[in-house]
Formats: sequence, structure tokens, C-alpha cells
Amino acid sequence: MGLFSFTQEIAMDLGTANTIITSNGKIVVDEPSVVALDRRTDKMLAVGEKAKLMHEKTHDNIRTIRPLRDGVIADFYACEQMIRGLIKMVNSRHRLFSPSLRMVIGVPSGSTEVELRAVRDSAEHAGGRDVYLIFEPMAAAIGIGIDVEAPEGNMIVDIGGGSTEIAVISLGGIVSNNSIRIAGDDLTADIQEYMSRQHNVKVSERMAERIKINVGAALTELGEDAPEDYIVHGPNRITALPMEVPVCYQEVAHCLEKSISKIETAILSALENTPPELYADIVHNGIYLAGGGALLRGLDKRLTDKINIPFHIAEDPLHAVAKGTGVALKNVDRFSFLMR
Repeated sequence: MGLFSFTQEIAMDLGTANTIITSNGKIVVDEPSVVALDRRTDKMLAVGEKAKLMHEKTHDNIRTIRPLRDGVIADFYACEQMIRGLIKMVNSRHRLFSPSLRMVIGVPSGSTEVELRAVRDSAEHAGGRDVYLIFEPMAAAIGIGIDVEAPEGNMIVDIGGGSTEIAVISLGGIVSNNSIRIAGDDLTADIQEYMSRQHNVKVSERMAERIKINVGAALTELGEDAPEDYIVHGPNRITALPMEVPVCYQEVAHCLEKSISKIETAILSALENTPPELYADIVHNGIYLAGGGALLRGLDKRLTDKINIPFHIAEDPLHAVAKGTGVALKNVDRFSFLMR
């Protein structure tokens, strides 16, 4: 061992909406997946929360980019800059030498070889020496606390920002999976389109996101859990005069209907391809919901009623994948499903 040879181990959930980094079993970075670059020099100006505050508020010399679309890297350079910036946050202590990194990164289970290659290259360019990849549903299952190597079937539905990952896991492998490009971002776009069509008010992506968080629902009847109406301010699409529109959760549930139905269909199609023995385990254990989409009010009840299998929301759905990648990182040699 040389005097200065040290390896730092970090696990990363590289998400379309948020990127979470864990180190030594603790979440050290939890930031939006946004980077702000200078248009003239392509220099990075801000990353994470700071860049998100600039999003949709920039002038000509600054561009804010979300490097991932639908769970896949859409802008290679911006993604590399973002990973570098976020890793710097982990290494905020001033060090003489930057350590060599051993990384485990969560990737969508529907990724093609090219997409996996892009994630690996981005990580290596940002300083990763040993880069391992793990499929997100597998990481989510480990993060929820399921014994993934047991000979029994467990089903995970991970609704992220860019893609919904549905997988049946048994004996440390994925038996049947379905990955669809309909998730949080599509729900946000549905709300934007609905506000424009129904109320004639222009809303930004960030405003639509706030509507989704405050009054987003999957059911039109929530009973006592119903949220208060949310007041939306914005310009009238035709006259450009300011408007104030109260939005209730029933409206949002109606406008999200189409996208949620597609997620239901995808879950049913994954169940169709599940061997009967594992199917019996799933009916007995229930199906686990993870990812930010699991927080949509009434989603678990709606899916339970539709599919007749109990749906459980993970304890901390937003961080399930990140926790799982952290556990996988500690047991890199033991887990055979980590791709190198």
C-alpha cells in the first residue's frame, strides 16, 4: 500500500429527477439532476439545487440542462459535468489528492447496451475507477429490505422521474421485467397540458411539479386524506393578464388518468409473464411501490383495487434505490447481479 493510495466508495442513484449519493451507508448528497452551464465556455456554473433554482429563469448566456431524459443519458457532456459536481460535494473537505473512486450506479432495467455504456463512460470520465452497475428494481428491493437471494418471488414497481421499472425478483435475479417510459415527468407534462387546455393558464414545468406535489392524486375519492385546493398563479394564455386558479385533487386525478392506466397495464403485463409458483408468492407477499411516484395520493389503493393484490408503499420510497445501491456497494464481491 502506497502512502497516498486510497479508494473512496460511493453509491449513486442517477435519476432523471434527483441524484442521490451514499457513502459509508449514509446519504451524503440528495440533489435535483440539473446542471447549469455557461453557453460561451461550456463551464459548469452550478449543479443540483442551485441549478434547479435557475431552471426556466435564465438569460441567453446560461443554459440549464437536465442531462437525463426517461432514465437515460440525453446529454453526455452535461451528465459528466453533473456527476463531477455532485462527487465534489461528497469530497468537500480539501484534499491534496483526489481519491480513486469505486462506484455502484443504479440504471433502469430496460436499458440497452448503448445506454449502459453511456452511464459507465460518464462515471469513468468523472473519475470512477471501478464502476459497477445495478438494475434499479433490484436496488430498490434491497433498499426496502427484501432478501433478494431467497428462492421466493417479490415484485417491485419503481416509479421514478423518467421511467417506471417493474420487476419480479427471485434468487438474486430478475425473472420478468417491464420498463416503460411513463413516470413522474409525464404526469407533470399532463398537468401542464391540462391547465393550459382547461383553465387557459400558462404554467411552467416547475409550477406543474408543485401542483403534482400539493394536490396530485390517483383517485377522485380520497376521503379524509384529501389535500386542500392549491392556488395557481400564471398568465392567461390568450390575454396574458394574470390569473388565479384554484386546483382541486379531483381535477388532477382526472388529468393523470391516462398515464396511470398505462402504468397499470404495464404491471399486468409483467405479471402475465411471471411463472405460476412466483405468482403465488407475489399474491402472498404483495407488491412493493418505490420511487417518487409512490407518493402520489391514493395510488396504492387504486392499484390494489384494480389488480387484487395488496400494494405496499416502501418506508422511504424516494431513497429506496439509493439505500439499495449503498448495500450493494458494501457487498460488491458477494452480489453476483452487479454488472461490471
